Amino acid sequence: MNGSELTTDTGYQSLLRKISEVYATGQARAAQAVNVHITETYWRIGRDIVEFEQGGNIRADYGKALLAKLSRDLTLRHGKGFSRSNMIYMRLLYLHYPKGQKPSDLLSWSHHVELLRIDDPMERSFYEKQAIREKWSVPELKRQKKSSLFLRLAAGKDKDAILQLATQGQIIAQPADLLRDPYVFEFLKIPEPHQVSETDLESRLCDHLQPFLLELGKGFTFVGRQYRITLSNTHYRVDLVFYHRILRCFVLIDLKINDVEHYDIGQMNMYLGYFATEENTEGDNPPIGIILTRNKDELLVEYATYQMNSQLFVQKYQLYLPDREELRRELELTLQLADDSARQEQP
Repeated sequence: MNGSELTTDTGYQSLLRKISEVYATGQARAAQAVNVHITETYWRIGRDIVEFEQGGNIRADYGKALLAKLSRDLTLRHGKGFSRSNMIYMRLLYLHYPKGQKPSDLLSWSHHVELLRIDDPMERSFYEKQAIREKWSVPELKRQKKSSLFLRLAAGKDKDAILQLATQGQIIAQPADLLRDPYVFEFLKIPEPHQVSETDLESRLCDHLQPFLLELGKGFTFVGRQYRITLSNTHYRVDLVFYHRILRCFVLIDLKINDVEHYDIGQMNMYLGYFATEENTEGDNPPIGIILTRNKDELLVEYATYQMNSQLFVQKYQLYLPDREELRRELELTLQLADDSARQEQP
């Protein structure tokens, strides 16, 4: 059998797939083994530094130069890996993960460095859990930090929900768990106050599908754009259609550059009815509809959705990064009000 015949042979193709799977699994296990070794080693180095400091073996003025001196001497002995910044993060690794709270070996050292740059423990815990849950690369982790994902997801939640988010990450169990407030499309690099049409915005999102899916969250599979449905010989088109693997349902998205009107909500409700009846197959759950808009009139949405499908949501999006400090103030206020209320209820 020559090379061209092997290419089309089903047995050979099966062998090729099997070897590729074995190799990919081996690579993944090797990478995790490296992560285990590096994380454990750096944690122990951080522990030794902290215990040396706490043991009173250094003067205060010398203590400031300790990491720099260790960096120089260890680099001379062992080569790369002991830059002053790396030594700082090794020390932080132990301080943030003391005995009994070892850092995850499912993440690389580069992941841990990004996480250690986060001062707030709740926020750091969220990004760690989410990076593991969604298998974020380091660039993806950086993007989610920059877009203030934790603060956006925490917006509008009560204290218990915020704490659960921090300790468990974002768990997708119901349609409302998909939502972000707002969605951020800064990756499109559309400068303010530049205006785009709905068609242009849709095209740009599809051209940047990978970061768009990252912003939507785990579980989204792209189905199509301008998805045509026909009712009574009239054609309608849903801007974007996805299927969510975790919730097992279609997710329909309509984009609006102007204010959402009541008929936009009615139209989305019609789309949901069509998909539930005509597109769903056995095992599919009711579809979810999300209208994304730059501006949202809360009162109009409340009245327009009165006694309507609970799977229909109107959410805001923006083309630039959110005001991180404003989101943080909102989070701190929510936690403070909850603590004040709890103290007042105590006898």
